[in-house]
Amino acid sequence: MPKKIRLGILGGGGDSLIGVLHRVASFINDNYEIVGAVFNPNFEDSLDFAKEIDIPTNRIYKDFDTLIEEELKLPEEERIQVCSILTPNFLHFPMAKKLLENGFHVICEKPMTTTYEEAKILQETLAKAGTVFAVTHTYTGYPMVRQMREMIKEGVLGKIHKVDAQYYQGWINPIIHDKEKRSTVWRLDPKKAGISSCMGDIGVHAFNMIEYTTGLQVKSLLCDFNYLYADNQMDVDGTVLLRMGEHVKGLVRASQVATGEENNLTIAIYGEKGGLRWEQENPNYLYKLNDPEPLQVLKPGHAYNSELSLDGTKLPPGHPEGIFDAMANIYLGVARAIRGEKYNSGEFPTMTDGVRGLNFIENTVASHKQGNVWVDMVD
Repeated sequence: MPKKIRLGILGGGGDSLIGVLHRVASFINDNYEIVGAVFNPNFEDSLDFAKEIDIPTNRIYKDFDTLIEEELKLPEEERIQVCSILTPNFLHFPMAKKLLENGFHVICEKPMTTTYEEAKILQETLAKAGTVFAVTHTYTGYPMVRQMREMIKEGVLGKIHKVDAQYYQGWINPIIHDKEKRSTVWRLDPKKAGISSCMGDIGVHAFNMIEYTTGLQVKSLLCDFNYLYADNQMDVDGTVLLRMGEHVKGLVRASQVATGEENNLTIAIYGEKGGLRWEQENPNYLYKLNDPEPLQVLKPGHAYNSELSLDGTKLPPGHPEGIFDAMANIYLGVARAIRGEKYNSGEFPTMTDGVRGLNFIENTVASHKQGNVWVDMVD
């Protein structure tokens, strides 16, 4: 087996959901070894956390700039090869830019930056660096999402005419109605989260899923947000109408105040020959609809699945795989790219997906603020 890739971690310390997701995912396929990190803003907290998860502390750094400076002093065969950026949104751009400028590969949480302008700058920086850059739209790693993509590519649905992506959560609901509480949440702070909460955090996942599975691009959109309170500057609920072609229409529905919902991401694609539907809370089922035939349920691990889907399946049929496995599939694709191995373009989202995501986020905000008007998504 090839030598493990040397991984650095930025953020994700303590009880961070994102932190444990990325660390476990990096371990699953035995491709990475965490050799350095800045887990927390406080150096002592970073050291304590490294000890807690049994990572050597000799390359736990006091801050990001020190990590870059000290790693570059090491021989190339010892220094960090790729860094995962798991920090709050406002730190993504400066960290990713400096990493690229210094020759590191990057795995970045979404949204990739807080503005479209920053995303375009980062795209130019990557073009000069020539390294690997991945954006962790996690759900593209699920085998049956990959199967959906491949079936649509093969023409199973024929000409697509309708797309519908929903992402409903309810976690902000207990917070948003308390003025004191909502002022303390970083995702509701535009200085840290960017210009959007709901659409920037989860709606962009739904948007990415639409473009990933269909291979089509959104050309224009119309958005309506809900903020609930006058002092709240960030959207917590939104509906977006999409135009992807003259006769291809769609919808993104996202909410962080859908009371009682947990992580209800659902995508449905309809075409002239049939439809496909996938639900994140039941990720091992892909539903195929086609009148007058009965509903078909496709499952991972079976020989009827595509090579891309089977490549992301680690266990025999009937053994459920989940979010850690999906993220691990993205890390696996990145490992292949770093090593210069052959890989499928559907294995991990790239800089292009990150730029498209910021374009989407900014245009949803623009559409709403201009009075719920149609806005063209111009690259």
